[in-house]
Amino acid sequence: MTQPMTGAQMVVQALKDQGVDVVFGYPGGAVLPIYDEIFQQNDIRHILVRHEQAAVHAAEGYARSTGKVGCALVTSGPGATNAVTGLTDALMDSIPIVVLSGQVPTFMIGNDAFQEADTVGITRPCTKHNWLVKDTAALPGILHEAFHVARSGRPGPVLVDIPKDVQFASAIYTPREAARTDRYNPRVKGDIEQIRRLARAMTEARRPIIYSGGGVINSGPRASQLLRELARETGFPLTSTLMGLGAYPASGDAWLGMLGMHGTYEANLAMHGCDLMINIGARFDDRITGRVQDFSPQSVKAHIDIDPSSINKVIHVEIPIIGDVANVLEDLLAVWRAEEGSRTQREAVKGWWAQIEEWREVRCLDYDTSPRVIKPQHAVARLEALTKGHDRYICTEVGQHQMWAAQYLGFEDPNRWMTSGGLGTMGYGQPAAMGVQVAHPDALVINVAGEASWLMNMQEMGTMVQYRLPVKQFILNNERLGMVRQWQELLHGERYSQSWSEALPDFVKLAEAFGAKGIKCSDPADLDDAIREMIDHDGPVIFDCLVEKHENCFPMIPSGEPHNKMLLANAETQGQITAPGAVLV
Repeated sequence: MTQPMTGAQMVVQALKDQGVDVVFGYPGGAVLPIYDEIFQQNDIRHILVRHEQAAVHAAEGYARSTGKVGCALVTSGPGATNAVTGLTDALMDSIPIVVLSGQVPTFMIGNDAFQEADTVGITRPCTKHNWLVKDTAALPGILHEAFHVARSGRPGPVLVDIPKDVQFASAIYTPREAARTDRYNPRVKGDIEQIRRLARAMTEARRPIIYSGGGVINSGPRASQLLRELARETGFPLTSTLMGLGAYPASGDAWLGMLGMHGTYEANLAMHGCDLMINIGARFDDRITGRVQDFSPQSVKAHIDIDPSSINKVIHVEIPIIGDVANVLEDLLAVWRAEEGSRTQREAVKGWWAQIEEWREVRCLDYDTSPRVIKPQHAVARLEALTKGHDRYICTEVGQHQMWAAQYLGFEDPNRWMTSGGLGTMGYGQPAAMGVQVAHPDALVINVAGEASWLMNMQEMGTMVQYRLPVKQFILNNERLGMVRQWQELLHGERYSQSWSEALPDFVKLAEAFGAKGIKCSDPADLDDAIREMIDHDGPVIFDCLVEKHENCFPMIPSGEPHNKMLLANAETQGQITAPGAVLV
């Protein structure tokens, strides 16, 4: 490639060289040269979204479900600022995406030109790295480096801001293999002495727990397989963060359920009472730790993470191991098998499991059903029962429905669960599901939503109809901002300030207006048939599931409390009960 290319041609060629097969975007004046080049080729598919936030969330869904880097293309000014929420979401959840933004010509930067914004300045806090390209000759090298940074180490979003004159100007293209990427070279192998320390601690542990996070999934399929081997060979119980669901199968013998604010009783009490806590690829976020000073107070703590800044950032650990999860687990298992495995405190661990089984008897996820109204837990449980045999991917919006989905849907494999964990972005699920469906056109893709979250990016129904993406929108409609209302009930004296809407649309008519199928269900007796109708339809569906309006999501650890202070639901009264080990506050 010794012939000169325009900057716009370089963008398209670099995407091809990086293996990009789809870009989610929205055109505007500052990116028209790139769009003109996209028009003149057939290797890269472009999906026209209806809002730039949706483009970035779709790229996230694509990336999360494939393990590849997602890609979005937006114009300058408002196009770039609309992408900020998606960038921040991807940064919090470590999702590898590359966002290409147009910019006004270099000679106009700083003049308050039409649709100008300081995109690099605005996005610096919400990207892993970003670039403003002022020289066309530097553009291909920066593009290749951007993909390298996005996918390497702790994955995350990057942004490349490309002025319009740089897109028009010509220079010699730098192919991927000739691009310099050695300036970012994260450590991937863990310190072997620290790994041996962990193996020795595992032999001494009487009440161990494995705590896995999204880093296991980000590390790739090998990491999930090694995690399963570790749990099987040690016999240690295992729990997970919201972002880590699927790395270990929900049907596995070691599985305790999700940890944290709405995690299971047994997982939270096991974390509180353990004597060895092994954190694998999680970042000790506040929804997991609760009150930091009381987090897992009696345990020796180990932390495996590729991001050095995550070590000792929130929780001090005795055994820090910096490295890629798959590499560290491979070495840990090798040491364990060769030196330590035969010396495990097996009888003590068996007694630990007996205690965990007692906690399981509380049956913290039980709920009552009603012949008159659909309970949201029941709706999600029936969705699980009727779809688990399918090639299924689940996305969610944010709120009560998100937690019920995490509690009642079982994930056997990684990359099947897409949700906004760290940022908690309402409006995430629908566009993320579009990205998943584009990546897996024959799969059953379902977005479990609340009506309030879903309305935030409802315009993307147009995208799904245009591109024939048969995503199923499963809306748990309680006509409330459910999680806000729950906190107002429990923590703010039942003062329900602005936590409901008095002007919701008819979702069936809305679906039909977009050219999709609408289904409405309010009778528990009709629920199974309605879910089957949704699954069997070969196009996009909006399923309006009218559920109990004032149902609360339990268990719940009130914000700032330790793991042994949980609110539990009484299946008979739907009130709160005190169970052994739990304290009402």
